[in-house]
Amino acid sequence: MPALLAKHYAAELQRQLRSLLGHEQLVTQAYGRHLLIKRLDDEEPTVVARLTELGRNRYGAAFRSHSGRWEPLPGAGSLDEMAQVVVALLEPYLQPDNY
Repeated sequence: MPALLAKHYAAELQRQLRSLLGHEQLVTQAYGRHLLIKRLDDEEPTVVARLTELGRNRYGAAFRSHSGRWEPLPGAGSLDEMAQVVVALLEPYLQPDNY
């Protein structure tokens, strides 16, 4: 994914996640073909999950386990669909007061 397009998708994902969660203590970052999802904590942002581009407007999702490994989440879909999957499955980990 070209860098400029990746930044656009990261900004769109951030907007969607903040809307679904109802708070702004979350940021996203383009990193190669991944869109990192980070919770804003007191010290530094914590990477919680990522979306990985599988094809044109098709993404898979994974979360970072306590061991630092990436564990896949079920399904694949558009940016909108995967934002909803991430929130549905990981909402407690995406809340700012849950660290």
